[in-house]
Amino acid sequence: MGAVVGEKVTRLVETATDKGLPLILISSSGGARMYEGMFSLMQMAKTSGALAYLAKKKLPYISVLTHPTTAGVMASYASLGDLILAEPGAMVGFAGPRVIKDTTQAELPPGFQTSEFLLEHGLIDAIVPRADMKEYLVNVLDFFMEGRTQLAALG
Repeated sequence: MGAVVGEKVTRLVETATDKGLPLILISSSGGARMYEGMFSLMQMAKTSGALAYLAKKKLPYISVLTHPTTAGVMASYASLGDLILAEPGAMVGFAGPRVIKDTTQAELPPGFQTSEFLLEHGLIDAIVPRADMKEYLVNVLDFFMEGRTQLAALG
């Protein structure tokens, strides 16, 4: 995640927070641009911090993971959703399987870093095919926002 992407995501989150809007981010990242070093690492913290303010306003954040969603994106804002959805078969993780295998010297389980594996192990909440995503998101947003309206009415 480079400085420009992080800045744009942060501004998007800040706009949603200021306007009282729910936020849906659809991520796809192969992890390029970390060569920017400290500026890129700073964006991971900056996007995460902006999402904390969105949460303080009790606004829902839905993270949708597509193939691939890796590296700094997954290590920051993509993994922080109130609801985390993924497309079937999406590769999701911080580093690629080859890097992890070489680093840990361990055999990785079958399907490691697929959305199905992550659902089974509790990292994501649901797998939704792209063709069904719009209807699913509409229903989820209705649910979240109705609950927010009911809470506001209670005081």
